[in-house]
Amino acid sequence: MIAGIKVKFRIDEDNVLWKDTRLVVPNDASLREALLTEAHSSPFSVHPGSTKMYHDLKQHFCWSGMKRDVATFVS
Repeated sequence: MIAGIKVKFRIDEDNVLWKDTRLVVPNDASLREALLTEAHSSPFSVHPGSTKMYHDLKQHFCWSGMKRDVATFVS
């Protein structure tokens, strides 16, 4: 429990790790780069800034240092 918030991790039937409803992205630079590229280049996103891109990504994914990675990618 973190500051009164219960965080639920689970592994699904495909052995995928989830943190609540977000997919936990492993420490794989090429995979993270692909996610960042897709999030930034998608025709639906219209090259978002780092704050919007981070908020969009964190709805579906999580990884340690994601906010920093997004800021570095966008800059």
